[in-house]
Amino acid sequence: ALAAWPDVADTAHAILEQWPTNRPGFHRIDLGNWGVTIDLAIGEVEWALEAWQGRADAWFLDGFSPALNPGMWSDDIMARVAARSAPACHLATFTVAGAVRRALSANGFTVEKKPGHGRKRERLEARLAGTRPEAPAPRIAIIGAGIAGASLARAFKALGHSPTVVEAEHVGAGASGFPASLVTPRLDAGDAFIGGLYAQCLERAGQLYGAIDGAILSHGVIQLEHMARDAARFDKIAEQLLWPDISMARLSATEASALLGEPVSKGGLEMKTAFALSPASVLPVWLADLPLITATVASLKHTESGWQVLAADGTQITEADHVVLAAGWGNADLAPHLNLAPVAGQADWSEGEGSDAHAAAWGGYSVPTRNGLLYGATHDRGVTEPVPSDAATTRNRDTLHATLPERLKQVEQGTAQRRVAVRATTPDRLPVCGMLQDGLHILGGMGSRGFSASPLLAENLAATLCGTPSPLPADWAARLSPERFTTRSV
Repeated sequence: ALAAWPDVADTAHAILEQWPTNRPGFHRIDLGNWGVTIDLAIGEVEWALEAWQGRADAWFLDGFSPALNPGMWSDDIMARVAARSAPACHLATFTVAGAVRRALSANGFTVEKKPGHGRKRERLEARLAGTRPEAPAPRIAIIGAGIAGASLARAFKALGHSPTVVEAEHVGAGASGFPASLVTPRLDAGDAFIGGLYAQCLERAGQLYGAIDGAILSHGVIQLEHMARDAARFDKIAEQLLWPDISMARLSATEASALLGEPVSKGGLEMKTAFALSPASVLPVWLADLPLITATVASLKHTESGWQVLAADGTQITEADHVVLAAGWGNADLAPHLNLAPVAGQADWSEGEGSDAHAAAWGGYSVPTRNGLLYGATHDRGVTEPVPSDAATTRNRDTLHATLPERLKQVEQGTAQRRVAVRATTPDRLPVCGMLQDGLHILGGMGSRGFSASPLLAENLAATLCGTPSPLPADWAARLSPERFTTRSV
């Protein structure tokens, strides 16, 4: 079909390069050369209209003819279209069926027949009354310059805003400051929401990180079987329709051994679209050209002129209409009612050996850095001020030796390094993303999956704050909202 239109070949090729085949759900496609972003929903039309969080300025309705495809032209669908329309919305369609005209009129559209195109004698145009108000650009402050804060900075910049970033130490000072990170989904064989959310997160993360030269250190991660139930669970995950074709491949122990370069006793799951990332290649790029204030935020105060961001002595660091908490474990003091929990962790790495190793995860993980191999990490719940220790290094080495002893030999030949940080988790182990109160928002609680989840969730938060369409289905956004911790029945 596209071959008949050579004049749009460049545009078509750019779209097809990113087209997600038939995977259900929401998908975002960036066409940078045209300044266009496409949010594609694959699924039933009722679901898509209910899940989309935007308001359309224009519609083109093309669901084949009402006689052949009545489900896409029902009164209910027309009502949903109207509910998702902005004031002064313009609508066009080739059909002039009376039922469609009446349904649009009943939902507030002024409908007119217009001359058709080609062999179509007539078509419809419709408009809603009203004018779309223009709001002044909001002042936005982001607290934290790790991956959550950097993802928010990128998302706001993409929408034409220039937020101020406040960071207590330096860019990547917390859990985002390791030399490498695994970008993997949270796998779930039973919960369609968790599986779907992290599949969409991984897809978007791959697109955005992949646009930064040198950010992705290696492609593909092997998730080895670790618990007795993993074999059956991995079988189900590999068959889920969430993933690109053959991107989740089951591996026998022999196949896993061949990829890892040493014998392993169990099989696993080859996650071909997961990857190892260089955080230092991402954070400065996404935070570039923005005001960055080095200061420790002690409190926030809501006034008639906005939110004051205050230091411990009460002096004002900055003021904004909207403040977004994105400081990892540092969010806990500023939003204590969320009951964020600390999980301290130490990772160790060697420099000079192992940078060509295949990334792998089990009870621990092993990931190549730009010039070595990082492994770990410890999980010490309740610890808020960890310090690097030989005991933690021994634990990490024991974990690596138990599964990949040849890699430990590589590690021992390099120069040893180590680092500690604190992750923040929520009571239900899901991220928290949304509004805490008018003008105050949060992106956090992502545990060890901040680099996977932050890019997509930051786009959702930025879109919601700025009144633009979100790439996240509405019911998923509601599942992640901070309101879930304050509205539960007792």
